[in-house]
Amino acid sequence: MSSGDTSDQARRFCVLSWDQVQRLDSILGEAVPIHGRGNFPTLSMRPRQIVQVVRARLEERGVCVKDVRLNGSAASHVLHQDTGLGYKDLDLIFGVSLRDDQAFRLVKDVVLDCLLDFLPAGVSKERITALTLKEAYVQKLVKVCNDTDRWSLISLSNNTGKNVELKFVDSLRRQFEFSVDSFQICLDSLLLFDRCSETPMSESFHPTVIGESVYGNFKEAMEHLCQRTIATRSPEEIRGGGLLKYCHLLVRGFRPSSEADMKQMQRYMCSRFFIDFPDIGEQQRKLEAYLQNHFVGMEHKRYECLMTLHQVVNESTVCLMGHERRQTLSLISMLALRVLAEQNAIPTVTNVTCYYQPAPYVQDINFSNYYIAHVQPPQVSACSNSYQTWLPCS
Repeated sequence: MSSGDTSDQARRFCVLSWDQVQRLDSILGEAVPIHGRGNFPTLSMRPRQIVQVVRARLEERGVCVKDVRLNGSAASHVLHQDTGLGYKDLDLIFGVSLRDDQAFRLVKDVVLDCLLDFLPAGVSKERITALTLKEAYVQKLVKVCNDTDRWSLISLSNNTGKNVELKFVDSLRRQFEFSVDSFQICLDSLLLFDRCSETPMSESFHPTVIGESVYGNFKEAMEHLCQRTIATRSPEEIRGGGLLKYCHLLVRGFRPSSEADMKQMQRYMCSRFFIDFPDIGEQQRKLEAYLQNHFVGMEHKRYECLMTLHQVVNESTVCLMGHERRQTLSLISMLALRVLAEQNAIPTVTNVTCYYQPAPYVQDINFSNYYIAHVQPPQVSACSNSYQTWLPCS
């Protein structure tokens, strides 16, 4: 490895300060409820507990865990408390080898088996199967296995949106959307300190904890986080193009480092979004799920996010036929109106902008243009046919 490569690698890492280590320790020690469906009891687990239990069980089964990392918004919160984003999910990454389907199954079985340890005292465990635990406590189960990416995700349910997400990664080509969410914090030294030290941590006696920015430059990414700057590269590599996260950041007060560059990137974001979600039904499900999961406690921001998305799609979509573009814009407008209705915040008529396309029958002399409109979701089934409607992007 050349000296230049070594220098580039060094810029990715940084040692956490005492204040940052304290915030990390607090997050790992905070009890998080995992809510069960139906009559299943709520599990109470601390992130450091689930990490230690899962790691130990994997190693008992012959799976080597290279490291465990805190990722995403929680890692950003540790590094800079006043991010403007807060943190919701607890994303924990286990570095493991996933050579074949058997390895994927083993990881899933180990996690589900570990959930038994967190059941309240007095609960009979004999008849509880892995399938039962999955149905009761797992919100999302993802497996990705292709030439560039080999990883799986097990998301444990929390009714307030603060899910514990266990991600098992062999390889992952793209590990971030924007620089402000590119941070990963290695937990190994802190967890080892927990097991081996009888002396409590202090400013003069605490483990060395390393943070990394997979964006590539830790100092630059930290500046973006502190200054609330939006920066990324190659958004066409991100599933969904990072489009929804981009609008989310704008609503939270983040601003692009370069307006001109970001306008160009918006086109790539929109193009990738519509490649991954070409059908109007898929788009609706994705938007509804994003609003549900990312605005807990900030429901009043959903309308602003949708209006921001409407503007970006309207300005930057170049890869859709006209009717598909109008269809998506109508969907966003409908969801925005629904959000206002849910908040009992329908504005006065003078402040409402309606997007519509006149129907052919309005030219009929017997047609009355006075009617009462009933707002309802679009009929997804009528739009599920696939068409060859893609045009090349210029």
